[in-house]
Amino acid sequence: MNPSFGIGSRRHWLQTASAGFGYLAFAGISGRNAAIASPTDETATDQSSPNPLAAKSPHFPATAKRVIFLCMQGGPSHVDTFDYKPELQENAGRPGVYGGRLLASQWKFRQRGESGLWISDLFPNVAKHADDLALIRSMHCDQPVHPRALTQMHTGNAQFVRPSLGAWTLYGLGTENESLPGFISLNPPRGASQNMGSAFLPAVYQGTGIGRASRRVATNRRQSPSNPADQVPDIKNDRLGESAQRRQLAYIQSLNRRKLSGDSRDAAIEGAIESLEMAFRMQDAVPELMDIGDESDATRRLYGLDNPTTSSFGMQCLMARKFAEAGVRFVEVTHGNWDHHFRLSTSLPQRCGEVDLPIAGLLADLKQRDLLKDTLVIWGGEFGRTPDAPGGDGRDHNNNGYTLWMAGGGVQGGISYGATDEFGFKAVENPCHIHDWHATILHLMGLDHKRLTYRYAGRDFRLTDVAGNVVTDILRKPA
Repeated sequence: MNPSFGIGSRRHWLQTASAGFGYLAFAGISGRNAAIASPTDETATDQSSPNPLAAKSPHFPATAKRVIFLCMQGGPSHVDTFDYKPELQENAGRPGVYGGRLLASQWKFRQRGESGLWISDLFPNVAKHADDLALIRSMHCDQPVHPRALTQMHTGNAQFVRPSLGAWTLYGLGTENESLPGFISLNPPRGASQNMGSAFLPAVYQGTGIGRASRRVATNRRQSPSNPADQVPDIKNDRLGESAQRRQLAYIQSLNRRKLSGDSRDAAIEGAIESLEMAFRMQDAVPELMDIGDESDATRRLYGLDNPTTSSFGMQCLMARKFAEAGVRFVEVTHGNWDHHFRLSTSLPQRCGEVDLPIAGLLADLKQRDLLKDTLVIWGGEFGRTPDAPGGDGRDHNNNGYTLWMAGGGVQGGISYGATDEFGFKAVENPCHIHDWHATILHLMGLDHKRLTYRYAGRDFRLTDVAGNVVTDILRKPA
């Protein structure tokens, strides 16, 4: 064999070797990023390890070890769910700010738990966990349209390609399980790859999508396939057995190591070696975690797996818990169709009914496993809705004021932070910009958003750009 085996030959082998999901996991890794970009945050990066996914020390002690982000795509109406506005009820029918007339909420709000948080009847099960929730009722972002608002929510920037929140978290802290991805997106929406991408960060930090629109996660015993690996595209290779894949991988790795031996340090090759090994291990670890055959009836009831209304999102929440418990650093679960310009009176209860029980089940399950204390659960959409109704039975987009909530992971439960005006149009008390939200999430994970940077094209980038302040008022006070 030619001892000076070149890059071209190695690429040929990688392109022609059908290594199933292992190959796909590696295919996105490129040496180009390493050549023009480099980490600038040495505190959170263990420079002694060649594995880019190795666990890293946080900047300071973290209260959250992992994140479960429940993304409600479309923009849930805050004034109908978590932001009680009595004045909106009293002034219904009067002219609003954006051309329509003020529309009273059709659902009753009640004070919940010992904290007395006002939560709508649309979320009766989540409301039972009111004392665990921190409602941020003064959120605002810069974008009033879905694609850009979603992108800003995930990356901090709506105009340029930037790494996602999950990618930044994985870059800063690494993974806790060498056999699983550190960042998983369950049922990611079509056309939203940027929202789980790594951009100029090394591709090893991008999210792994599971259960895409064309291949939904099975949700009950009747739907569940005999082989749970069928839920994940390309997790298994139908043409090669495990031993053949291991021999193939060993050969590719020998070429990688031969190339590496001639270089003092090549981050791309080092990362490729570790990533291929992890991808091979994933073929066993991921299907095992996704097998729900042994789940108890109590667990199935907790997540609503046998109810056709809640089964789909219930399965995703159960998978999120299992992945988080297994050491996945960041798990995102997406639920769509919250864009209620019309048919608010019928569609909003349907959406809430699909997620209410599963979310409550997730919170209860995390708590009973003693995981909620160091698992940060986040709920919300890219923006809220207007208090007025330009279309009659519906609400328009509202990026000027809306509600997101957090639970667990060092968050003080049973509190409300900030406020919108008396009708819910605009954040007026303690406004919380999306950069502040990102800074707070990173802080709970033990990361200083100002120090977590990456040099690219001659400039240091960070998730919060040049802004952002930690919302310290929602942090749990030391005992």
